[in-house]
Amino acid sequence: MSAESARVTTAAEASFRIDAPNSLPRVVKVIALDATSEAIVKRLAQRPWKHADFLIASTVPSELGTVGTRHWLSDLAGRARRLVDEIEAADVVVLVATPDENAPASQMIGEACYRKGVMTTALIVGQGASSEESPSSALTQLRPYAPMLVIANTEEYVADMMAALRA
Repeated sequence: MSAESARVTTAAEASFRIDAPNSLPRVVKVIALDATSEAIVKRLAQRPWKHADFLIASTVPSELGTVGTRHWLSDLAGRARRLVDEIEAADVVVLVATPDENAPASQMIGEACYRKGVMTTALIVGQGASSEESPSSALTQLRPYAPMLVIANTEEYVADMMAALRA
């Protein structure tokens, strides 16, 4: 009896193989939530991505009832973007934050993603000034809105995550 691995490499078995990628690329929206993560996102945007859009979250609108109607997201060129439009066009939203800064937009973005059924990943990049308190604060802000939350030491992890998402 031949080994299973030898049997599946035969010409007869090869006719059953599918010579195509196993899934379609995802449209990934990468959103910087604070000033420090904005610089990270701008550097990442310079890499050759096929299916990624990079956005900056500015101050959160004061009236919660107007989410999606006010332009408080922008692309890297500074053009205003509507949250609802960006979420509807996305398969995955990657939120990028840093430990020492506040990320008030995470709640609104996270809730919009949840309502639209869009997968959300949050990445806290870098080491905070006070290593115990800073990540804890960022975790508290992002955890309710991101089923996947990662603390990454360097921004290279964000690039690796995007490559894994086929951005």
